[in-house]
Amino acid sequence: MTPSTELVAHVRASAWLMAVLAAVRSADLPDAWVGAGVLRDLVWGERYGTGFDPDGVRDVDVAFFDPADLSRDRDRAATARLAAQLPAVPWEATNQAAVHTWYPAHFAGDPIAPLRSTRDGIATWPETATSVAVRLEPDDTVAVCAPHGLTDLLGGVWRRNPTQVSLARSRERLARHAPATRWPGVRVIEPT
Repeated sequence: MTPSTELVAHVRASAWLMAVLAAVRSADLPDAWVGAGVLRDLVWGERYGTGFDPDGVRDVDVAFFDPADLSRDRDRAATARLAAQLPAVPWEATNQAAVHTWYPAHFAGDPIAPLRSTRDGIATWPETATSVAVRLEPDDTVAVCAPHGLTDLLGGVWRRNPTQVSLARSRERLARHAPATRWPGVRVIEPT
């Protein structure tokens, strides 16, 4: 079984996540993908925890790409569109085309270059295991976007993605998420 096939099997086994993917597809956001923590929680919950519990999901990150509207209102409208379909899901839709307009102020960092696609955005997410997203295609196949591969997600490795995340932010995330406690068996590579 390939890593992509393995991840898709995890996704398809979760009726909740499949409903999330169907809602994102029907919302018709441009180049939209679901990923980050929700996929980590799914895979690591099953492999290293007590199972996946949708009630424990903090947010469902939906990355999309709309260079025609870089306002934060675009994110809010996309989130509201998703919430209208599945109100109990903690949606967080983010236009990757606009990240450069707010990222430095939000994370107290240096300016960043505009992203060219949703995939470029996914490649910058905080850990290599969370730099992964999926979507439901029109033919009901599940597509996988994993710019840094699936080894860390499927292998239970918490590792900083140095592409854009500062060392300080990475350490803060590690302390807040406490992955080795939450998912015994996950291997933490200290941020450097």
